[in-house]
Amino acid sequence: MTEVITYKKAIEEILKGLKDEEFQRGLQTSVGNAEGKHIKTLEAYPGLRELAKMVEDAKQKVINNIDYYIDLAVESLKKINAEPYVASDATEAREVVGRIVGKGKIVIFSKSMVAEELGLQRHLEKLGNEVWETDTGEFLIRLAGTKPMHTTAPAIHLSRGRIVKLLREKVGIKLPANASHEEIVAAIRGFLREKMVKADVGISGANALAADTGSIVLVENESNIRLVTSLPPVHIAIVGIEKIYPSLTIALAAAIVQAAWAGLYPPTYLNVISGPSSTADIERKRVYGAHGPQKVYVILVDNGRRGAARHSVLKGQLKCIKCGRCQWECPVWQQTANLWGGPVYGGPMGMGWTAITLGIKEASELSMLCLNCGRCDQVCPVHVPLTSIIHWLKQQYMGEQ
Repeated sequence: MTEVITYKKAIEEILKGLKDEEFQRGLQTSVGNAEGKHIKTLEAYPGLRELAKMVEDAKQKVINNIDYYIDLAVESLKKINAEPYVASDATEAREVVGRIVGKGKIVIFSKSMVAEELGLQRHLEKLGNEVWETDTGEFLIRLAGTKPMHTTAPAIHLSRGRIVKLLREKVGIKLPANASHEEIVAAIRGFLREKMVKADVGISGANALAADTGSIVLVENESNIRLVTSLPPVHIAIVGIEKIYPSLTIALAAAIVQAAWAGLYPPTYLNVISGPSSTADIERKRVYGAHGPQKVYVILVDNGRRGAARHSVLKGQLKCIKCGRCQWECPVWQQTANLWGGPVYGGPMGMGWTAITLGIKEASELSMLCLNCGRCDQVCPVHVPLTSIIHWLKQQYMGEQ
């Protein structure tokens, strides 16, 4: 279960982070490396802005008709032999996934902020399963015992030296103290590949889900998502209902826009999954379970999102595609990373998501740390009204005093 972080505790964590030289060194190095990347991408590929407008319009359409598109997605998933579930809250989502997975299994994850929101990894471990994150950043923060510090780059606060030490102490990977980035990645790849091959269940998130076809769209650069969703016999996709798009065309566009504003364009891999693997090569009879999963389950997660779709202010947050661009731009986040924003989501986007998934009171307290500079509004590809949401949350906080 997601831990509620009070204003006082958040301040304590932030002050600790500001004084932590290693944390600050890792964070500032990452911020410097990320600076200006998406601007260069947009200059080189100006058509991406038009694509972002298409995605924004589609987002608004779905938010205004959320129940219709959930029902359409469920029916489409059934048609492609996937098994859909609609989970009203985090507890229900955990219970559904727990029943599917069972106990004593090897479970591999690809990075999913919604799975993090649900506390799914810890829940499956408590049931007696062996759980591994396969995204390099997520793998490292699990070893460090911290939360993701950025939506698309969770381990930005960890220095190279700290990573080498973690690998030695936590999983016995021996590397020289001055190991290169390439040596570290190679060592992690070798360690995780064995887990992937033996896994019973693969769990992914989704960048988008097409309501008309039931197709799951995933964008990545590491190729771990391809392995997580294709090697184990069972694939479970955890999808926030705001990730539903009217069509596969728009769902693909959403993944491309997310990659571009995350500074990772063009993405190395764009995956489309439409049900379990199958073959019809023997007498033209379709058999499910060829080289990939025999079963695909899709958990559509509400957890406050339906209510937000009907809220005059918070509905704007549902347009968010979680590219994390607002985080890189925020002067507060540049010093604190996701120590500010909530137990899962951080920075400007974290305010709205914390309000939706955890509670307005928790988010309103944290919103008081925002400087109201407006830089987040200027860089959001789908024009989430971030400063308006934060201003409203501040009003809620002041009204409670």
